[in-house]
Amino acid sequence: MSTSSTQPAATPEPLDIDVMHAPKIPFWRLVSVELRKMADTRAGLWLLITIGVLTAAIVVIFFFAADDSELTFYNFLGATTTPQGFLLPVLGILLVTSEWSQRTTLTTFTLEPSRTRIVAAKTAAAVAFGLVAIAVAVVVAWLAAFLGGTDDAFRDVGLEDFSRFALLQIIAIVWGLAFGLLFLNSPAAIVLYFVVPIAFNVLVSLVSWFQEAAPWIDLSTAQVPLFDTDPLVGEEWAQLAVSSLIWIVVPFVVGLLRVLRSEMK
Repeated sequence: MSTSSTQPAATPEPLDIDVMHAPKIPFWRLVSVELRKMADTRAGLWLLITIGVLTAAIVVIFFFAADDSELTFYNFLGATTTPQGFLLPVLGILLVTSEWSQRTTLTTFTLEPSRTRIVAAKTAAAVAFGLVAIAVAVVVAWLAAFLGGTDDAFRDVGLEDFSRFALLQIIAIVWGLAFGLLFLNSPAAIVLYFVVPIAFNVLVSLVSWFQEAAPWIDLSTAQVPLFDTDPLVGEEWAQLAVSSLIWIVVPFVVGLLRVLRSEMK
């Protein structure tokens, strides 16, 4: 009669995983992920579709409603960038707030613990998308001017014109991004983004002291020279910088501090 002895199962040795020295996620990959997030949500996708539809509609309306002498590339470019300037800030807001409203920040900050890098990637993605948006607007305006513009549709168009429109789009989307960081709530950020500047602009128009200081404290007023064909002078650049500091940089910094200190739920 044979007896069998039961051998105890060998205890597996614990795995020694060096997490502290693991390579960081490349910044370009974080930016690409943030760019993809712009169209991943239903709200972001429909917002992009709306921008495209409104751009096409405005170009068609302008083509049939404007006088033949006004069918220039510069005017078509102004028409194509109008819906972008109005809706791109909303896209910048959603780029931040959608993660907090859908509670996906836990996943994001687990994969990349540095919240500062995430915010930097969102900012870079917003600027990149703004540049892509102005490039698309330029192409659409060029096609419209080439197919149905006047004989001298491309007169007096230079590199400075493109840079001004690009700066307007970047200001718009980063402004929305700053409000998104500040409030971390989509409805509140979107409503206040449109209401607060309009209310402040009304206040500026009613109070004489504010009217004199408007280009220094009201970003909408400071952006007006960017729509003109004349080059900006030093004072106008200074006014744009100071008003951007008030309306974009300060909310962005306060929002960044809030992101760094907010509890993920």
